[in-house]
Amino acid sequence: MSEYTLVENPDSICPQISDQDPVGVDTEFVRERTFFAELSLIQLATRDHIFCVDPLTGAAMDEFWDCLLARTWILHSGRQDIEVVYQAANRMPAALFDTQIAAALLGHAPQLGYASLVDVLFGAALAKSHTRADWSKRPLTEALLHYAAEDVQYLLPAYATLAEQLDKRGRMDWAREDSAQLLNPGLYEVDAEGAIERLKGARNLRGRRRAAAARLAVWREREAIRANRPRQWIARDSVLIAIASSLPENISALQDAEGLAPGLVRRRGQRLLEIIAESAGDEHDYRPPAAPTQSQKALLKQLQVRVAAHARELGIAAEVLASRKDLVAITMGRESESRVLAGWRRDVIGDDLLDLVAGR
Repeated sequence: MSEYTLVENPDSICPQISDQDPVGVDTEFVRERTFFAELSLIQLATRDHIFCVDPLTGAAMDEFWDCLLARTWILHSGRQDIEVVYQAANRMPAALFDTQIAAALLGHAPQLGYASLVDVLFGAALAKSHTRADWSKRPLTEALLHYAAEDVQYLLPAYATLAEQLDKRGRMDWAREDSAQLLNPGLYEVDAEGAIERLKGARNLRGRRRAAAARLAVWREREAIRANRPRQWIARDSVLIAIASSLPENISALQDAEGLAPGLVRRRGQRLLEIIAESAGDEHDYRPPAAPTQSQKALLKQLQVRVAAHARELGIAAEVLASRKDLVAITMGRESESRVLAGWRRDVIGDDLLDLVAGR
């Protein structure tokens, strides 16, 4: 079992981590009942110690965040950890290195889990018995804290091992570049006005129905943020689509919308009708994305073959080099949306793919 120190006064450990860089970081949080994740534990690993920091004691954390965020963080599959910290501290760490990203650039499975990485690198087996724990409950048991401590125990050794292998293959800059992309605040900031993009089924609506769906999605997003409750608790996607599709003009018609709960009609029915009415004046020239032509489908296949061949030469999964989404963007003329045409990927294969497109 991992040895750790439970810290109930986060600011108190600043002297112990201020001269440590990098530090291994993991978090535990809950979000099943809320819109925003609730940060419930922060695990830190230095060269010789592990801390389990409790952010729910009510103690001050300003100095703790100042100190911790100035460090380079080593995480595994760190996007959710960065999101919950960004929401809690409204800041990002100075730099980070994601061991899942690094492992993928060395030929491991793109979504390799932390326990599997530890097994591969060190032959150690980690416990998996508390993956569904409620980390917001107090007091935390010893078993839970030992489990949490294990999640950072191997991060610094894994970083050292992976960095050495990446250096040997000339790929350390690749790992740094891909890891740094997780520090883009735009990944974690809530854009209520863009909520239509998260509404399943909305892309197939046209005209005023699309305009109504966009307004309904914004309303739900703001309600979810205000109440700090999951979007689907406010109104399911299918319900919003049903309302937008039928464009009800009165409560009776609204009640006929498939799946609409009577309670929602009582509490928010009038507001929903107002939203539908307001959509009448919106611009509604949206058209669903065009289906790819046969020529575009053929080009996509060519690009996939070229990427697969190059990925085999590099010894990595094709999706690590260029995802299908990246390649579809190229075939549809949306090059700016393709990750393969920026950074190290452009040097490795992006220009080659553009030559292939130009030579068709």
